[in-house]
Amino acid sequence: MVEMAEQQAEQQQEQVRGSHAFRRLLRSCHLTDSYGPVLVMIVVTYALATTLSQRWGVTILLFAQMATVWLALRISVARRGLRLAVGGLFIVTAVAAVVNLLADGGSHFVALVFTPASILYLVAPFSIVRRIGYRQKVDAETMLGALAAYLFIGMAFAFAYRFIGAVQTAPFFGSRGDGTVSQDLFFSFVTLTTTGYGDLVPAGNPGQSLAVLEALTGQLFLVTAVTKIVSAWRPRSWPGPRPDAEQTPDRSDQ
Repeated sequence: MVEMAEQQAEQQQEQVRGSHAFRRLLRSCHLTDSYGPVLVMIVVTYALATTLSQRWGVTILLFAQMATVWLALRISVARRGLRLAVGGLFIVTAVAAVVNLLADGGSHFVALVFTPASILYLVAPFSIVRRIGYRQKVDAETMLGALAAYLFIGMAFAFAYRFIGAVQTAPFFGSRGDGTVSQDLFFSFVTLTTTGYGDLVPAGNPGQSLAVLEALTGQLFLVTAVTKIVSAWRPRSWPGPRPDAEQTPDRSDQ
């Protein structure tokens, strides 16, 4: 009886901790410079893109993408002009999502509806990088913001590959066909990190040129933004002086 009571007490404590974590996540959606929820939404959209292949699934994915970009712009305090421009893209994306749900335009139309999503996912990292660039200190939220921007870039290029495969006459991956959304995401992040497995390769331009641009963008982002942030960030639990801490003069030399 005592063991059962202890197990029930532990389960109740775990439920309380889980509810508190969920509440903190919801509260962070209303805060600026809190990029944890953005990362959660990016993971959700990635999972939807790789699992939902039905027509209604694409519509759900588009609305999830709009919610992700809106949250990123809100947390990064995007400028008013950028918000107005993105608002127009939101309208185009919503219309495309509804048309895709009501009318069957075929696989080419499904690929074309990812065009505004690609632009939205390319706009969001600029707003995040601008925001974290003005932060006076480098902390965990700065790291999460840089990671979110990096993932946004990879997904933006993936949707761009999807668009190119829809508008050009030749298959995007040659003998492998135009590929699926899951394959486009895989190829995009492999290219962004310059891993280069070689199983999926664009058959011609503009896909090849876009892949080169993505590889350069990924490396420049890692070398400039991420490297600088990582070198300056030191968690409070680590021993030694923090990089952003003020250096006190050595009185022994006086």
